[in-house]
Amino acid sequence: MHALNGKAQPQMIFVALGDTEAIGANCYFVKLDGTGLVLDVGVDPNEEGPESLPRFELIHRNPDWYIDHAIITHAHHDHIGALPVLLREFPHVLVHMTRVTRQLADLLLPASARLQRRRLQEGRSNYGPLFDEKQLEGYSYLYLTHEPGQDFNVTGLRGRSPVRARFYYAGHVLGAAGVLLTHEEDGRRQRVFYTSDTNLRAQAIIPGGDYPEEPVDVLILESTAGADPEAERTTRRLEEERFGEAVRRVLDRGGSVLVPAFALGRAQEVLAVIDRLKREKTLPADVPVYTAGTMRAVADLYDRTRFLTPRLDPSFEVFRVEQRRLPRRLEAVKQALAEAAIYVLSSGMMFERSLSNRMAQLLVEDERHAIFLVGFAREDSPAGQLLAAAEAGAEAIVLDKQRGPQPLRCEVARFRFSGHSHRRDLLRLVERLQPRHVILVHGDEDAREWMADNIRFFYPEVTVWLPRSGEPLEL
Repeated sequence: MHALNGKAQPQMIFVALGDTEAIGANCYFVKLDGTGLVLDVGVDPNEEGPESLPRFELIHRNPDWYIDHAIITHAHHDHIGALPVLLREFPHVLVHMTRVTRQLADLLLPASARLQRRRLQEGRSNYGPLFDEKQLEGYSYLYLTHEPGQDFNVTGLRGRSPVRARFYYAGHVLGAAGVLLTHEEDGRRQRVFYTSDTNLRAQAIIPGGDYPEEPVDVLILESTAGADPEAERTTRRLEEERFGEAVRRVLDRGGSVLVPAFALGRAQEVLAVIDRLKREKTLPADVPVYTAGTMRAVADLYDRTRFLTPRLDPSFEVFRVEQRRLPRRLEAVKQALAEAAIYVLSSGMMFERSLSNRMAQLLVEDERHAIFLVGFAREDSPAGQLLAAAEAGAEAIVLDKQRGPQPLRCEVARFRFSGHSHRRDLLRLVERLQPRHVILVHGDEDAREWMADNIRFFYPEVTVWLPRSGEPLEL
């Protein structure tokens, strides 16, 4: 594999259309023997408007590149949020996803359209919505659903050989899947596996992922936790126990705990942990738990599909955990804070004007309270900056630029409830799938470099690639 050099009829081309030096808009163009595919179509959560989109112009500019099919692995916005824009620019594309991911898309994409419109109306954004709800209704007929384990055809109109795809449960969030692409090359079957976001180990609700049994030729591997040595030194159970003890200490001193969480996946997993800790009497059974917004609708879908998708305990229902709705009015929220409680609110990275960010502004100046992070947070996100400030012993933190610095007095801690595999498990996946090539994606520069160095050390027969945004790689 090497940088594209003009050679005629390459068997495989890979191009990252989003940022590769940080976790942003996940979107990868793959051309397999004449068939054009994109794997995921996300937006960068740290950007707005056109700057948040994948670089679709690279496809438009190259007459030999085109998109026949889009394969969506799960419904997090950094993997699906630009799908309506893709369909507007490439209206002939057919879209493939799991059935549950389609249900989530029908919930989360309209919510995104409404949020973009509201941000413009409130003067919080200079950009109009990338799409609206009416457009989404017109695109939905293009969504084709497939159950994991089923082969489906993704051969393009100009494909020189058939291309088949198959989903595998990813163990990340509800509906998430990796995808195996199979095609013929010179009479030999070639196999490309894209892990997307993956987790080999069980969480609180969802079991670990499934993977191909046979070796693959190319492994497109996530590397989110590549720069996190602590994640491999602990276990999920130990983190849950540590979390329970920390929450109990805060409640005992009359404080409240904010748990910023992604609306899809992390919020439901945290509620399952709280449920167990209450049943085991680590936490008081009557401590109020507040939730709000889209995560409640997502929780309902978790419950409705509990017998249809992999679960550790299909009888568990997220809404079995008693929850109160977060009040809409600020004064009502302040009144609620007079009572010790747990607040599970999005977003997980505490982006400005999100519910978790607004609540953090209310808690951060009071030493009784705590903000406990439970998932990945980019260093440049408000959650990442808060954690760094607390670890450095800083006296102030800026959670909202318009408000400016606030005293940092509350307790801040991190608990590893990530839906991503830690880096040693990712190395084990390389060993298990025995690829000839590994393309490292979905990780910051340090994470991808650590993964690359260790794959080259432990598996010297494997060629490792760290693609740059827009840089074609040819097989």
